[in-house]
Amino acid sequence: MQILEINDAAGEVAEPLWLARAETVHRELRPKIPSPYVAAMGAIFRDGGRLCVAVDGEAVLGVGLYRVYADTFSGKKCYVDDLVTTEGRRSSGVGHALIEHLAARARACGCDNLVLDSGTQRTHAHKFYFREGFVIPSFNFRKAL
Repeated sequence: MQILEINDAAGEVAEPLWLARAETVHRELRPKIPSPYVAAMGAIFRDGGRLCVAVDGEAVLGVGLYRVYADTFSGKKCYVDDLVTTEGRRSSGVGHALIEHLAARARACGCDNLVLDSGTQRTHAHKFYFREGFVIPSFNFRKAL
């Protein structure tokens, strides 16, 4: 297994074939991503998002969508929008490899924290995040507009 970055340093898609292959796995977590997927992701990339994929041969095993920015709460951080391992490969080290890759990217960018949100119903994911050393420093509140 290896982790590939889909975007180059400027945020442009450097790996279009792998971006297309990522769609099925990414939709396991986010089925409502608008179609066409590549165009929807292009909008995310223009807004600072970056994508990495865990691959084995020609198969995408996991996806990590992230962005680096600073705020007054966390300082400079790497925020993970989406992290998903394909159903058949969960608990096989794919998620751990993605977290390690994202942490290394964050450190290389001078980030103070690796941060993510996880839906309250995703208890299996929460156990994984705790094993990976994440803590819950605050609540996330939302108001629909």
